[in-house]
Amino acid sequence: MYSIIVVPPPTTEDGPDHRPQLRLAPGERLAFGRSVPAGGLTVPHEGVSRRAGEITAHGAFWTLSNLSRRQTYVVENPEGAGEHIKVAPGRLDAPVPFEFSRIVLPAAGELLPVEVWAPRHDYLRAGDGDGDEGADGDGAAGRRDGEPTAPAFSLDRTKRYFAVLAALCEPRLRGAPHAPLPTVDQVVERLRPAWPAASRTSVQWNIDYLAVKLRLKPGPETADPGPRLNGKKESLVSLALRFDLVREDDLLVLAEPSRRALR
Repeated sequence: MYSIIVVPPPTTEDGPDHRPQLRLAPGERLAFGRSVPAGGLTVPHEGVSRRAGEITAHGAFWTLSNLSRRQTYVVENPEGAGEHIKVAPGRLDAPVPFEFSRIVLPAAGELLPVEVWAPRHDYLRAGDGDGDEGADGDGAAGRRDGEPTAPAFSLDRTKRYFAVLAALCEPRLRGAPHAPLPTVDQVVERLRPAWPAASRTSVQWNIDYLAVKLRLKPGPETADPGPRLNGKKESLVSLALRFDLVREDDLLVLAEPSRRALR
């Protein structure tokens, strides 16, 4: 069963929509570079090392070996709002955790993309361990005793604070990972279709509430105000995107005044 699909950089002959796909089964390796043995992926560019690297399939994930002596490779997550890892020169078998990945090869002033897809997903079957049900987390199969595990982040997607968080995250979820965050006034305007009464004061109140709810600031039950939180919006968006608290599908809350009234 194939688990990894590799899509080479586009060429003038192939075009971006007609590139070949190379499929790897678990345990198979694919060498890539300017001059590789038969069966490898040839990248015909003078700025690419003769043996640039190697991809190895491992079931639901893959590893990357950087065989270059001088050049760091970047592996981007195109769906991860700027998420990426760096693989240093000479690093072997670096695990890549992304389902959709783009290896960026610096090549004499150009950046060549090699796409790698890992569509295989493995999950627990019913009864294989206690998941979030057990209280002690010992992993005993079938255990259902004790209290359920408390959620790490408790967010209600029908509340106004969630719409505020979605509006803050929207630019980066739309594919601009380094976009500046919207100002409070811009958030107010973005929320008007679903929340006509939105104002600077109400939006700022919800931002402050989110900082407490997501435990970036101490709650009102403690006398300790905690350290001053500079860059509050940036901290909220970073946390939300890192743990998938807001996804692209959630942006529907910004334009549903009739079907999903915010409370």
